[in-house]
Amino acid sequence: MMKIIKSVISMQRLSSSLKEQGKKIGLVPTMGFLHEGHLSLVDMAKKSSDVVVVSIFVNPTQFGPDEDYNRYPRDLVRDKKLLRERGVDILFIPTVKDMYPNGYTTYVEVEKLSSVLCGRSRPTHFRGVTTVVAKLFNIVKPDIAVFGEKDAQQAIIIKRMVRDLNFPIKIIIGPTIREKDGLAVSSRNTYLSEDERKDAPILYQALLLAKNLIENGERDVNKIISSMKKLIQKKGSAKIEYISIVRKDTLEPIRWIQGEVLIALAVWFGKARLIDNITMKGGIKA
Repeated sequence: MMKIIKSVISMQRLSSSLKEQGKKIGLVPTMGFLHEGHLSLVDMAKKSSDVVVVSIFVNPTQFGPDEDYNRYPRDLVRDKKLLRERGVDILFIPTVKDMYPNGYTTYVEVEKLSSVLCGRSRPTHFRGVTTVVAKLFNIVKPDIAVFGEKDAQQAIIIKRMVRDLNFPIKIIIGPTIREKDGLAVSSRNTYLSEDERKDAPILYQALLLAKNLIENGERDVNKIISSMKKLIQKKGSAKIEYISIVRKDTLEPIRWIQGEVLIALAVWFGKARLIDNITMKGGIKA
């Protein structure tokens, strides 16, 4: 029987009680409107913990003033059903008022890592992410927390926050889950029109193109990115925000492929801003 908790204090008390019983807590933070990507993270949490907590909270501090906070897809009834079927123990659904009471002024920010890639166009986004994740860690008190590889920059930033702030939590990263045509599953895919949905798999095709170029010996980052742009621009509905190849650990830009690199992109299809990435290690897909 899945417990549903809405109060921060109630969640903290329950977590403390579970800890006293020697239970290992696994947390999967989400913004709801769940898909197979989220549920795969739940499966990973179940393998590594005694009690699985899933949080659903559409976090206002990670949305910019002109972004999609108010229209972000929500379906709590469906989410509850999916989580019960997946064997989740606790669903934590805090309110905005409980998470950010009047006069709230404290934020957590990982410098440098938060200002590149998606951080260029969304300058306050990762500050909101790290703040809410730090709060969830203090409320749920997990031993492990599971995040998705599709949000690679987010995962790298959270790992750095955990290290720098001495959170006693193991971060597990789950692989990107894709549709049959390669499109990474995402709650924002619901924004796509029929034609945009047909065009969107070009993102993964561009990543695979980069992979093949590197595996065949290409090391010039500019040439690889140029080839990816040409491929994506064949789709009329695609508007590229960025394509970058960076060092995986520091997100620093590079000119030549060497060591472990992250190939990441953000592309608009109408109202949908889609991101995707792959990691290559020594010229081999990691």
